[in-house]
Amino acid sequence: MLKDLVALTKPRIIRLNLIAAFGGFWVASKWDIDGWLLVWMLLGSALTMASSCVFNNYLDRDFDTKMARTRNRALPQGRMTPGGVLSYAIMLGIAGLVVLFLLVNPLTGWLGLLGMFVYVVIYTMWLKRNSTWSTSIGGISGAMPPVIGYCAVTGTVDEGAWILFALLFLWQPAHFWSLAIRRKEEYRAAGFPLLPVVKGVTRTKWQMLPYILLLIPATILMYTYDYVGMYFLILSLVIVVIWFIHAVSGFGAKDDDKWAKTDFIISINYLMIMFFVMILDTNGV
Repeated sequence: MLKDLVALTKPRIIRLNLIAAFGGFWVASKWDIDGWLLVWMLLGSALTMASSCVFNNYLDRDFDTKMARTRNRALPQGRMTPGGVLSYAIMLGIAGLVVLFLLVNPLTGWLGLLGMFVYVVIYTMWLKRNSTWSTSIGGISGAMPPVIGYCAVTGTVDEGAWILFALLFLWQPAHFWSLAIRRKEEYRAAGFPLLPVVKGVTRTKWQMLPYILLLIPATILMYTYDYVGMYFLILSLVIVVIWFIHAVSGFGAKDDDKWAKTDFIISINYLMIMFFVMILDTNGV
């Protein structure tokens, strides 16, 4: 039971996004850290993200039975009831929003609520079932964690918040499509109109390129506005260029699954390294 409750929250997704939230908080703090504010921000963010993921499991329970990757989840297997999972999602969401609104600041609460709305209503309930735009528009919710972390400190949405938003928003489509290419037949069987399913793998590869390429000016802006130092600029640009070159190499790949797996790994490592270096190379006051 406990294992299923944890799995419903998709802890790997939460862990990755908490790193991004921590990075945004650190950039705004400029090494002058309010420890309790950081704790409440991370807790509120984790709870709201967990709630969104549980809602996603609840709403996708019928589709999950059609995919090998998801058919062993608690709901498709009948280990938990839909009503119980829905109640769990609601409780997590209320707890997370209370923490953000009351213990961090109202702006982070509204950002958390926006992220939940986009992920649960716009992405899961609507676009995921009806449009190839689901991945791009759904990226709005995935870009909220570093913005919440940043705004927990600043209390305002300024250029730093927008740049952090851009970095995560642009990263997500290419990252997810590399997974979707490998799982396209499962998504086809489940009835999800993702880009590789509807438009094909080649079109998907083309559409990945501008997102990766636009990470370059976003990275440069982080340095230009003096949020980070030269080490972040150089290392991030090097990894983005490596990712872009690999993405371009996909047009000549003989094994799309192998290429997509490598691309997925590059994308994950890019995000991890970028935020790790961002934290270490944040410019002080």
